[in-house]
Amino acid sequence: MGIIVSKNNEKNSRLNQRITADLRERAQKTTLGEDPDLVEDSDYAKDLKKTGKYTWIWIVLIILALIALAIIVLI
Repeated sequence: MGIIVSKNNEKNSRLNQRITADLRERAQKTTLGEDPDLVEDSDYAKDLKKTGKYTWIWIVLIILALIALAIIVLI
């Protein structure tokens, strides 16, 4: 046996409209002329370098690992 339950859609729709309006307002405030991720403004990224002087070692190690993997798979 089932029970028929009527929803109060009017309250829910008003609440959803208020939440949507609030989220829309917050989104407009944060996107107006600002960098959304703020990476350039963070302290930890101030003194970072894009590459180091030992990058070539990593490239050689990756190539050697790929060669070793190819040898293992082919044998």
